[in-house]
Amino acid sequence: MTNVKSKAPEKTNSSSIQRRLIPTYIFLIIVSFISVFPLYWMITAATNNTVDVARGKIVFGNYAATNFKNLIAQQNLAQGMGNSFLYAGVETLAALLICSLAGYGFELYHDKAKDKLFAVLLLAMMIPQVATMIPLFKIMSHAKLLNTVWAFVLPAISTPFLIMMFRQNSRNFPVDIIEAARIDGCSEIGIFFKMYMPVQRATYAAAAVITFMNAWNAYMWPKVVMNKTSAQTMPMLIANLAAGYKVDYGVLMMGVLFCSIPTMIVFFVLQKQFAEGITGAVK
Repeated sequence: MTNVKSKAPEKTNSSSIQRRLIPTYIFLIIVSFISVFPLYWMITAATNNTVDVARGKIVFGNYAATNFKNLIAQQNLAQGMGNSFLYAGVETLAALLICSLAGYGFELYHDKAKDKLFAVLLLAMMIPQVATMIPLFKIMSHAKLLNTVWAFVLPAISTPFLIMMFRQNSRNFPVDIIEAARIDGCSEIGIFFKMYMPVQRATYAAAAVITFMNAWNAYMWPKVVMNKTSAQTMPMLIANLAAGYKVDYGVLMMGVLFCSIPTMIVFFVLQKQFAEGITGAVK
């Protein structure tokens, strides 16, 4: 009898808690629907013609193949995708290496002078990109790097945000490993590549997602330094689709869909590591 009486309040409490959570669940469902709806509309619009898209049709149509054929007929889709993959891939790899080295050095070899330098570096985050665009363009022009991958990559391979992120996560790196490695005769470069990088893989994954998405979606800076059609990226290609007197919205949304797929794949593949890296988790 005692056991039966003790279980009854527990069931009552759990049912009351579930009833109190119903409004929360309803709110989360509504917010999730609002967040996912633009993605759904983009996919459905890519399968409809421009008239149906303008009318607000939100169900799948039969014009996906036609829109794709018109897209590759109007723009060099393969070239745009290839350029975007090249630029974003090179920028991601270079930024991960340089920013992680800087964050590693600022935290594990820090002193008062480096702390002051880091404070100045953080001030650079407050300078808008537009303010530095003309000086950067002149530098790239004098260096004869326009319409090359280096004009795209060099201004973005060292960002204060990524350096700060690697420095903050480096605080969780066990210093005892470094001291033990030095006793065993491992060089400082060897410690970084063989010990620091494997331990900070979650941070690298988060930084890779952020850098790749920013590089892939970049439009203003590539538009300035890439004035040849052969060097255009996917955002520039989509801008070309929307630049005419008459815009085919079905073709435009098909281009937006192709431009969105790589970033979605990168995020879904690395979403677990991304969450761990943002929260500063170290394994």
